[in-house]
Formats: sequence, C-alpha cells, structure tokens
Amino acid sequence: MDTRHEPDTTPPDTTPTAPDAGAPGDGLDALMSERRHLISLAYRLLGSLADAEDVVQETYTRWYAQPRERQDAIGNPAAWLTRVAGRICLDVLGSARARRESYVGAWLPEPVPGRIDGRPGEGGGGAVADPAERVTLDESITMAFLVVLESTTPAERVAFVLHDVFRYPFAEVAEIVGRTPAACRQLAVSARRRLDAARTSAAPSAQSARVVRDLKRAWETKDIGALVAVLAPDAVAVGDGGGVVSALLEPVEGAEAIARHLVRVLDLAPGMEVLERTVNARPGLVVRHEGAIAAVFTFGFEDGRVRHLWGVRNPEKLRPWTAD
Repeated sequence: MDTRHEPDTTPPDTTPTAPDAGAPGDGLDALMSERRHLISLAYRLLGSLADAEDVVQETYTRWYAQPRERQDAIGNPAAWLTRVAGRICLDVLGSARARRESYVGAWLPEPVPGRIDGRPGEGGGGAVADPAERVTLDESITMAFLVVLESTTPAERVAFVLHDVFRYPFAEVAEIVGRTPAACRQLAVSARRRLDAARTSAAPSAQSARVVRDLKRAWETKDIGALVAVLAPDAVAVGDGGGVVSALLEPVEGAEAIARHLVRVLDLAPGMEVLERTVNARPGLVVRHEGAIAAVFTFGFEDGRVRHLWGVRNPEKLRPWTAD
C-alpha cells in the first residue's frame, strides 16, 4: 500500500512523551515500548541506524497526528506501528537506491555495537513453519547478511525480512508491501535465493574471535606473513569513506594485497590503536586514532580464515561508536 494513503504527516502539537499525548499512562508505556522493536526492524530493512531512527520518529509522528477517536479505533496499535514503519522503509529504500548511485566508493551498512534485539513472532503473527525460511536475529544483523540484502529490490527486502526474520505471515506482509500474499511469498523466495547463494557456513563464535585476534596481532606487528596466513587466498577487502575521509575506492582482492594495504594504513597513522569489539553480533575490530574512532571493521569467515573484510570510515556511520 502506498504511504500516501496514510494519515496526514503534519507534526502533532504534542510529543510522544507529553503527559496528554493521547493515551493514559499504561497505554502510552505500551506504545512507546514498541520503539525498540521498530528500530530493530527498520535497521535490518535499511542498513542504517540513523535512517532507522528517523523512520521510527516519523512512525510515531503519524500515530499522534491522528485524532484520539481514530487511535482508539485501532485494535492493535503495535501492528499499526509496524505496518506504517514498514511502508516508510519501503519508500526510503526506493529513494536510497538513487542516492547510492552517486555515493563515493562502496556503500556499506552502518556498523553497530553488539546487536539490535527484536521480537520475532510477536506483534505480527505466527512463527515461520519451514526451518528453511527462518533466519535468526543474530544472523540477520551481520554485515555479511546486510551486504547481500543490498542486492535485493526494496520489495524483496521488506517481504523477506518481515517474513523470514520477524516471522510475520504473508497476509500481513502483503498489507505493508501492497501486493498479494502470493506475490509477497515469491518476493521472499527470490531474496532467499540470493542469500543462500552468497551464504557460507557460519564459524563458531569462539573460532571467529580467535581469527580476529590473530589478525589484530599480526596487523599491530606489521607481520605480513601472519596476516596472509589468517586471510583466505581469495579474500576481499571493501572500504566505505563516503567521500568524507580517505578509504578504498575499489575492493582489494587477494590475501597478500590486503595484508600489505593494512600495513600501509598502520604506517600512515602512527599511534593507531586496534581494539577487539563485537560488531553487528560478530567479533570485529575498532580503530582509534588521536582519541577518536577512525574505523570499524567487520569480517566474513570461511574455513577458519577471513574471507571478507569490511571497513567503515565514513564518520556519519560511526556515531554509535563515539562513546567507545
């Protein structure tokens, strides 16, 4: 359904936190408790925490722009919020494609500390019956997963994330995407095929942490041989500076080429500190230079080695790390 059919988006006179914002205390608390779920959903749909926060703010604005009588007539406010947020995300994804065509270098999803929780199966409907159609929340937040999602169409992405990740039935997905349940099923199937084609077997968390620790030590000591040993022969490194700071404009391919690039980075930034952190629910590295967070690195693993290395340097995407 087109978002133009939604209520007037003119900002209301009151905010969600105002005492007379439309619902008694318990109702207001329940409504605002949906914010975490909506952020979780919107981040996976958009790959940007900043955009997700904007979407959720707009969703609540639309709720409070309605007359009190219309709010009271909505039997399931949580479902209404999810439906509106999903439609806004669909619009944002469509416009984002055009913006990213002019983006300087590669566009990577915004890395986040730890993980973003959600509530699969709640607020939307029953659980997905087929295990092949089920994606864990941890898996759905990894950089590898989000990067592949970028290759799907907006409608495919919304249908897949809502159904396979958050377990909304296709009847409810159809209300958001504006297509029939059968069409939404096909959209999810198409997205699933892309992900399955790109998916590698997930390394155990402890093994991944050891690999990242070995890479960190080799990098800090400028040991090219040790770096090559921890990287897959056909490893690929991708950087995102957004045209704001220097970063790789083209991917670097091959273990030795990546190892030498990492050492050059260290030579150009003496005093650089490399820290082990959980990034998008997986072991990662954060680079601090001159007291500020300069980059966040996430990894994809294959056969006990680093197969993909994603480095985000765009300062606009490092906001969640400024308090690190």
